[in-house]
Amino acid sequence: MSATTGVTMASLSTYAILGCGSVGHAVAEQLVAEDKDVLIVDGDEDRVEALRDQDMNARQGRIETDTVVDAVADRDVIMILAAGGEPTVTAIEKLRAREGDRYIVARAGDPVSADRIREVGADVVINPASVIADSALRALESGELEYKAEQLVEAVDATDGRLAIRIYRSPDPDSIASAIALQAIAASRDVEADIVYDGEIGHRENRAFVNLLGIDLVPIEEAETTTYDTVAVLDHAKATESQGRVTADIVIDHYEHEHDHDAVFTDVRTDVSATSTILTKYIQELDLTLDEQVATALLYGIRAETLDFKRDATPADLTAAAYLYPFADHDTLEQVESPSMSPETLDVLADAIRNREVRGSHLLSTAGFITDRNALSQAAQHLLNLEGITTTAVFAVVEDTIHVSARSKDIRLDIGDVLVDAFGDTGEAAGHSTDASVEIPLGIFTGVEVDESNRETLLALVEQAVRTRLFDALGVENGNGS
Repeated sequence: MSATTGVTMASLSTYAILGCGSVGHAVAEQLVAEDKDVLIVDGDEDRVEALRDQDMNARQGRIETDTVVDAVADRDVIMILAAGGEPTVTAIEKLRAREGDRYIVARAGDPVSADRIREVGADVVINPASVIADSALRALESGELEYKAEQLVEAVDATDGRLAIRIYRSPDPDSIASAIALQAIAASRDVEADIVYDGEIGHRENRAFVNLLGIDLVPIEEAETTTYDTVAVLDHAKATESQGRVTADIVIDHYEHEHDHDAVFTDVRTDVSATSTILTKYIQELDLTLDEQVATALLYGIRAETLDFKRDATPADLTAAAYLYPFADHDTLEQVESPSMSPETLDVLADAIRNREVRGSHLLSTAGFITDRNALSQAAQHLLNLEGITTTAVFAVVEDTIHVSARSKDIRLDIGDVLVDAFGDTGEAAGHSTDASVEIPLGIFTGVEVDESNRETLLALVEQAVRTRLFDALGVENGNGS
């Protein structure tokens, strides 16, 4: 059936409304205004007369009687909008006993009657109280967003100089995308802003993301901090304690902050799964022209943070992504999501597969001595796809530093905290609950001076110590896996 045919058939639908109180009257007026064929039945004679005075097709009758049921049985859509109870149940039972196919919408006064009405054959059950509550909550949400947008703009406008947008160490796409969006909001208010980070853009996908979109990021060591009058912190709560906390004037995140920033503007929403979702809502509320770079970044930020909507995606994340989709550069997104794999990355992955040790659903492995530490993150991500595996950690030695890259899809586990527990006394961890890394000075960790003559001895010490610490931090009993 063509879409045109479907619309034509829908326009020819006939309707019956049984019970025409305030709800029924509002529905009837809307349908009549749309030139629908509507028959109204109500038990109140005065109400029926009033409807007829409005040129509506109305008749008097008790909705559960055979006479009324026979009169409306040939209608395509029957809406039983009386107060509910046994008359509604009886009417539905009688309608279902008649021949023919009809769509029945019925009103219920409470959850118990809703279940009963649904059991006897209503296609849709409406609880007016729930509908009103949902409408009120949507209005409240809209009002809160408008109020928050005004507050955010006031905080940005108060900037006398430049705005520093701080994102956590070795930032991920959600952090970077959120920062780009706030930078665009600041630009719309004629405020210049820098996106400031420390650490490195480690993952190959993240580097591709920054490079392909031409995103300008300022390393913290190059930032002229004296020029920043206002500091915004985005997506920063998931930074590990070893990274420290940044005092901020503006805080936006989808994780709760334990640190008291004493900010003039704070928006922390734990009911969404990406900070990019929050910034998208602000872009919409402020009615800003959506630049392709900003749209592409925000869409990728949401997709990356929700594992392409497979991890904790909320309705707000989905609607934000739907809004961004038409404005994004999908060719660039495809390049970002499918970066080429270098020969060394392939070798690291092969070594990680060969050297893996599994205990329960946790997999640990080593790649020995390598030169490209970023290959570890790809190996950890690939190994997470193995059947029965929920947590991976791959480690290797790069020059005089041990690098560990870890991933987890276990909602009970915060892999960032695991790395802090395991190596917080000797190394510097970065990341959050599903994606984290740590760097550990080799000499401090092993207590052995590093030189070419003892590489294999050092590697053996590292492998034993790292595996032991990681498994202990994961709460896994000693014993070899496969």
